[in-house]
Amino acid sequence: MVQTSTGIITLEGFLQQPETKPASEYIDGQIVQKPMPQGEHSTLQRDLTREIDDALSPSKVAHAYPELRCTFGGRSVVPDISVFRWERIPREPNGRVSNRFELHPDWVIEILSPGQSQTKINRNILHCLKHGTEMGWMIDSEESCIFVHQLDQTLRCFDEPQMVLPVPAFAGVIEITVKQLFDCLTD
Repeated sequence: MVQTSTGIITLEGFLQQPETKPASEYIDGQIVQKPMPQGEHSTLQRDLTREIDDALSPSKVAHAYPELRCTFGGRSVVPDISVFRWERIPREPNGRVSNRFELHPDWVIEILSPGQSQTKINRNILHCLKHGTEMGWMIDSEESCIFVHQLDQTLRCFDEPQMVLPVPAFAGVIEITVKQLFDCLTD
């Protein structure tokens, strides 16, 4: 719970507040506003979301969502990219996608912004893994590297241009190297 000038706010109370721009997250009882995305961040997010969707959505394997609020395990987070296997996408009785995603993503991707805490991002990814996420990426464009988190595995760093990035099993048709991921910043 968060102490505010008007009292204590719970997760439920946080979710009833108007959305902020950039988004705010509810983490360990605190409201934390994400930094405003800048050029490199937005370019990586746009291109990677498109690449994942182009590979997985037509065959209804999964769908990638940019800046989607996901509420689970006592937190409400807004990963840069959340990927959900098709059968786990929350739907309304009429079949439409729900507005509220009260479950963990299957694959979470965070892009480090200038001045953003790597610790905060890593904690969010670890929270996702603890609640069922299969894989988490933290992309550091300044260092041209990607840190890959998987449950019960050693954190791995991919920083050589030819290295192929691991993806969750359901996304096996995606093959992308470190160089290909960062090429969008110079194209």
